[in-house]
Formats: sequence, structure tokens, C-alpha cells
Amino acid sequence: MVKKIYFQSIFFSFFFIKEAFAAESGGMPQLNPEFWVSQIFWLILTFGVMYLVLSKIILPKISNNLESRKSQILENIEAAEKQREDGDAKLKEYDEIISESKLEANSIFNQAREKALKDIGAKREVLDKQIDDEISEAEKEIDALRKNAPDKINKIAIETSSELLQKLIGAEVNNSSISAIVDDLYKRNGDKYYGN
Repeated sequence: MVKKIYFQSIFFSFFFIKEAFAAESGGMPQLNPEFWVSQIFWLILTFGVMYLVLSKIILPKISNNLESRKSQILENIEAAEKQREDGDAKLKEYDEIISESKLEANSIFNQAREKALKDIGAKREVLDKQIDDEISEAEKEIDALRKNAPDKINKIAIETSSELLQKLIGAEVNNSSISAIVDDLYKRNGDKYYGN
């Protein structure tokens, strides 16, 4: 409280003591109480004009710029959010397309595999049947040859023996006697050679 009274007394002393702050005494003229009214007038006028210029022209422009920047930032954030949601939706759609494609590819592969296995099985059956037919035909031919072989061999043996005896003896030999000898040998040893 004492400090407050002390500072008030000093402040009011400037109003009442004009000689202390006069320009003639070498003091500062702006502290001369004669000029305080004009100084206060110009101070109020200057700061009033500055307040009006700031409040009516400059600050509204600044606040408009801040508002437009704020709205632009909000629009950009909303657009980014929308693009992110669109991106997420497209990514999900892409993942679904990939999974469907994989399932479809697996299905096509399995169908192609089953078809190929069926084709191979059918061709194998046809080939096995052809091989069995050829084997049975070959067995029939072998059986026919086996049945006819002794007769042909006997005939060849008779002819060969006849020619050999004719060359050795120089005379013709009766084919019926050679045939009887070959038949006799065949009956004794034929089972060894022909498996009959």
C-alpha cells in the first residue's frame, strides 16, 4: 500500500510541477505538462487509427486467410481420407479378384488333370487291348508254327538227307525209306526238341 501511494504521488507531481520539465530548463519537452493534452490527443488518434486499420482491414484478411487455410486443410484431410477408403476398397476388391482367380485356376487345373488322367486311362486301355490282341495273335501264330514245324522240319530233313545221300553214294535213294527213318527218329526224340 505504501508503494502504491508513493508511485501515485510521483505521478501526480508531474502534473503540478511544470518548471521541472520545461524545455528552457534543459529537460525533455515531451514530459512538459503543457504538451500532455496534445500528446494524449495524438496518441489516442494514432492508436485509434491503427486500431481501426488493424481491426477492420488487416485482421479480417488474416482471419479470412486462416479460415480459408483451415477449410482447405480440412478439405484435404477429407479428400485424403476418402482416397484412403477408396484405396482400401480397391485393395480388398483386388484381393478378392486374386483369390477368385486362384480358386478358378485351381479348378481349371484339377479339371484338366482329371481329363488328362481319363484320356491316359482310356488310351492305356486301348493300348493294352491292342497289345493283348497282338500277343494273342502272335501266340496263335506261334502255336500254328509249332504245330506245323515238325512236318516242315521232317520234310526239310527228308529232302536234305536225300540230297546228302545222293551226293555221298551217287545213287538215288527212295524218299519213303528216308521218310520212315526220320519219322522213327522224330517219334523217339521229338519230345525233347518240340516240347510235345
